[in-house]
Amino acid sequence: QGQLAESGGGLVQAGDSLRLSCAASGRAFSGRTMGWFRQALGKERQFVAAITRSGTITNYADSVKGRFTISRDNAKNTVYLQMNSLKPEDTAVYYCAASYLPGLRIEMTLSSYEYWGQGTQVTVSS
Repeated sequence: QGQLAESGGGLVQAGDSLRLSCAASGRAFSGRTMGWFRQALGKERQFVAAITRSGTITNYADSVKGRFTISRDNAKNTVYLQMNSLKPEDTAVYYCAASYLPGLRIEMTLSSYEYWGQGTQVTVSS
């Protein structure tokens, strides 16, 4: 069974930065596109960023483009989300996800992901 565990969330002020980490079991990481999604209270889960298995291709939601950076360390089975210039509207539970094999392209839909973490809360105060 694949496992993903997010960490790094917390309460920050607008303009601050946070780095989220997602540690994965080998099965839930190797060869897969990795993604970050978020879900604000009362809203649907939405795509934030994704990175292909080689790390050479990334994509971002328009709302975070230029502020967030996704990266991965394949030796550590870990994917990261560096979040800068945080805004109150970034407040949400952030989820890490691993796509179905093979991870050759960017996936932006929830149904394209096989494994999910439990989420980590990010709260940005104004």
